[in-house]
Amino acid sequence: MPIKSKLLALAATAMIAMISPSLAADWKPDGPLKIQIGFGAGGSTDTMGRVLANEMEKQTGWTIVVENKPGAGGVAMFTGISQMPANGKTIGMGVSIPVMVQLVQRGDQLPFDLDSFDYLGTVAKAELALVASKDAPFDDLEGMVAYAKEKSTMPVAIMAPPQILMMKQTMKTTDAKFDLVTADGGAEVMKLILGGQVLAGFGSGEQLPYLESGDMKVIASANQSRLSYAPDAKTFIESGVNAYVEPVFFLAARKGTDPAAVAAIAAAIDAAVQSPAVAKIVKNATNGSPLNMGTDGTRKMMFDGLDNAKILFAQ
Repeated sequence: MPIKSKLLALAATAMIAMISPSLAADWKPDGPLKIQIGFGAGGSTDTMGRVLANEMEKQTGWTIVVENKPGAGGVAMFTGISQMPANGKTIGMGVSIPVMVQLVQRGDQLPFDLDSFDYLGTVAKAELALVASKDAPFDDLEGMVAYAKEKSTMPVAIMAPPQILMMKQTMKTTDAKFDLVTADGGAEVMKLILGGQVLAGFGSGEQLPYLESGDMKVIASANQSRLSYAPDAKTFIESGVNAYVEPVFFLAARKGTDPAAVAAIAAAIDAAVQSPAVAKIVKNATNGSPLNMGTDGTRKMMFDGLDNAKILFAQ
């Protein structure tokens, strides 16, 4: 990041920090506040975003409209946000890792970079799992690789670029072949698994009801550490594949948004994240607790994560 850009970013952060609580409280959207979600309806990001929006609306009295804008793991939605007027009327909710990977792989082709946004906060950090139907003829990643080799290939559902990279790294490391089937969000991944169109796929929380009912099983943790709800399932790294992701659900607005608007929206997000309703949906979606890193923490998470993605996912 150029020194000039860093200085501008620090100056903007300092301006936001100096906004008094009363000034932030005085700001309200000029009409409905749109929250665009970078994934399809029914998935983890969508369900958390809708509950968050509902809590923000109840607590602030604002009118909040939720729109689904799926495509390229949230990149399509953030592309639109980056080209909108910075008027505080539209914010985006996405997941960190897909955006970082796209910036690493084709950042010169995208109309935005991480400096294109004012960061508003986070909702949660996801645990990403590779899951399969209960009847799948394997129970772990090593078994899945062996099965794919035996059958020459096998279908795996993915919903975002990082999962493609993880499976490519798995193929590169093991010489197994996998047919990657792109799904429009985690809910569709679950449908593909249950319908038998694929044998395995990735879930960031959508799989939890099916694990509880016994209809699915965990094959591997895609995080750096084992899953809190499946501690016996090894990570990709433990299975010999040097790949992992740590997805964080975050919100951002177009860079240059009125600092009073940034402060007010960030405060509304923070209050909503602390509500019992958001705690419940985060628990249901990720089996974890809400996590708001705030404006500065979210920005740091994104920039630090991009540096890490350059090392992990540049292929």
